[in-house]
Amino acid sequence: MKHLLAAPALALAALIALAGGASAHVTVNPSTATGGSWSKLTFRVPTESETASTTKVQVYFPADAGFQSVTVKPHPGWSYSISRTNDTVEQITWTPITKAYEIRPGEFDEFDVSVGPLPDSGTLTFKALQTYSDGSVVRWIDVPAAGQTEPEHPAPVLTITAADRATDEAGPSKPVPTAAQPAPDHTPLILASIALAVSVGAFAVAALRRKQG
Repeated sequence: MKHLLAAPALALAALIALAGGASAHVTVNPSTATGGSWSKLTFRVPTESETASTTKVQVYFPADAGFQSVTVKPHPGWSYSISRTNDTVEQITWTPITKAYEIRPGEFDEFDVSVGPLPDSGTLTFKALQTYSDGSVVRWIDVPAAGQTEPEHPAPVLTITAADRATDEAGPSKPVPTAAQPAPDHTPLILASIALAVSVGAFAVAALRRKQG
């Protein structure tokens, strides 16, 4: 009876382990960015091995993107180097300064870069190599294809969305017209002037009568 109960439990554990392993691959975050912009990209690197630590991370930049502006955020405990060809960034390599900073089994780390300008649209594939302390290398270089299942070692992919140029083409916004201000009402001033004139006239008539009398 115990064996009958143990079998499904082991099967369930195996499925969970496979599901966790399938999702724990090197990724680029965010997975989408706006075309023509500069963007901060974060490469997330999990250690899938149960016995070895990650000792080197290499990210290859797509040659057709022709990135010339790439800056790297310093990562405590890790050093980096940038390889260029004709001023175009080809590869960034991160390595831990000491064993204490290696990415241990069951852990992950993140490495940040700023790149730009991005292409107007399309996708960018950042192939990556992950080296372990036992000498093994996992090649995250498989390019996912539309309509097919995810490959075993998919490369990080960044999707570029076209920028919304409606605002740019419309030009600067026009000022919103304000309601016309009502013309000033001069009626009180006119009435006061008339009253003053009447008063002056009455005073003059009264004075003239006193002289005649």
